[in-house]
Amino acid sequence: MWFIYALLSALFAALTSILAKVGIQNVNSNLATAMRTIVVLVMAWAVVFITGKQNEIAAIESKNLLFLGLSGIATGLSWLCYYKALQIGQVSKVIPVDKFSLVIGMVLAFIVLKEAVTIKTIIGGVLITLGTFVLIF
Repeated sequence: MWFIYALLSALFAALTSILAKVGIQNVNSNLATAMRTIVVLVMAWAVVFITGKQNEIAAIESKNLLFLGLSGIATGLSWLCYYKALQIGQVSKVIPVDKFSLVIGMVLAFIVLKEAVTIKTIIGGVLITLGTFVLIF
C-alpha cells in the first residue's frame, strides 16, 4: 500500500511544479508560497476532522511536537526556496535539483537514523546523482 501512496505523491509533486510555474507568473514567490501554504493547511486540517483524528492532538508528546515543528520549518524553507527557483529557473532543471533531496535524505538516514547502507542504496544514490547532473548541464 505504501507504494501506491508513494506513486500518488510523485504524481501530485509533479503536478505541483507545473501548476506552480503557471501560478507564480507576475506574483512574488514568497507570497505565492504563503498562499499555497494556506491551501495545504486547510486541506490537512480538513482530513484530520473528516477522519476524526482531532481528539489525538492531546496525546502527542513534546518530543514529537519538537521534531514535527522542526520538520515544518524545514518544509517551509524548502518551499520558499523551491518557489523562488521555479520563478527564475526552468522547471525541467529545477525539479531534478530539488529531487536531489533523495540522495541527501538517504545520506542523512544513514548518519542520523543509522539505517543500513547497502550496495543497492549506494548504486541508486550514485545513479540519481549522475542523473541530476546530466539533466541540469
